[in-house]
Amino acid sequence: MLSLIKEFEGLSLSAYKCPAGVWTIGYGHTRGVTAGMVITEEIADALLMEDISPIERLINGMNINFRQGQFDALVSFVFNVGEGKFSSSTLKKKIVAGAPDEEIVSEFKRWDKCKGKVLPGLTRRREEEAATWMI
Repeated sequence: MLSLIKEFEGLSLSAYKCPAGVWTIGYGHTRGVTAGMVITEEIADALLMEDISPIERLINGMNINFRQGQFDALVSFVFNVGEGKFSSSTLKKKIVAGAPDEEIVSEFKRWDKCKGKVLPGLTRRREEEAATWMI
């Protein structure tokens, strides 16, 4: 899961604005980030662990016996889109309802846009998350 997130988030030791216009640093960390901020790789790793902890609790709190691939795919997805969007998503509703894997995989792939525009990086990420879900 960490390698999946790191691969798609990339590492930036200097603050930058992501495609959604949010100040970001490390591996997609956004909380408290300001222009000009600089960190070390060790701090980026610590921030990533801090950021995924509540996501793991959220997924574990669904009380579903996920396979490791399913868990990893969800952590990556929720890390990227946020807990709020995931909680109200059709993806979550289908997972909770026990929909077939094919339907769930299709839902992952719908989340490839930022501000209404398809981003190739998001398309690749959703493909990888969908493939990971099937493991």
